[in-house]
Amino acid sequence: MDGAAALFFPASSVRTRVSFERGAAEMGLQPIVFPPETLDKDEDPIDVVGYLASWVDLLVVRHPDIEVLRGLAGAETLPVINAMTNVNHPCEVLSDLYALAQDADPFGLKFLFVGADGNIARAWWEAGVAFGIDIEQSCPAELRVPGMPWNEDLRDAMRGADVVITDGPGRDADALAPYRVTGELLDTAPDNVRFAPCPPFIRGREVSEDAVDHPSFVGYRFKRHLTTVQQAVMSRALET
Repeated sequence: MDGAAALFFPASSVRTRVSFERGAAEMGLQPIVFPPETLDKDEDPIDVVGYLASWVDLLVVRHPDIEVLRGLAGAETLPVINAMTNVNHPCEVLSDLYALAQDADPFGLKFLFVGADGNIARAWWEAGVAFGIDIEQSCPAELRVPGMPWNEDLRDAMRGADVVITDGPGRDADALAPYRVTGELLDTAPDNVRFAPCPPFIRGREVSEDAVDHPSFVGYRFKRHLTTVQQAVMSRALET
């Protein structure tokens, strides 16, 4: 393949940017990286894409405002890949599901998301709806994702969980303090439970030190598959 990909990533992005940028290069696509603020201009997205189409084959965009991505995609000139917004983070979830599928059947497992309504929680709920995954959320009632199955009692929810996912608490740190995942809690989960906190996680905040050291922790191993999944997403986008 001989082409180029325009990637829009903030300086804080680590895993998603590395996996997309390296993945594009391995596919023969020259990665051309911009900060997402490059898209915060009065120029119509149709014109932005119209010019970029002369030099690149697809866009990979991490931007807080999903409407920016929709504007770029609405030009129907270049494929646009959602590398994260404040609404969701689909590639992250696809990668975890792919990693899990290497040694288990995701459709036969119970997923537990511990944390508040946010882009990671909504991305997992989107996957639940799209693929029929059995998933529920545990958090205070006021932090629920609309429509997502929910159990306020974390200890009770943990007893049935085969896969445990967390996200950073953001401004809800105080409300979510009782929902910190610990090694002792993971000991109450079924055998072979997988603990996959969404990075970046903070030890002592949403997860305890002993939870990250627990045998169920699969975080590093799962994220090794990011490049493979990002490449699959880019390949699929280029086919359409």
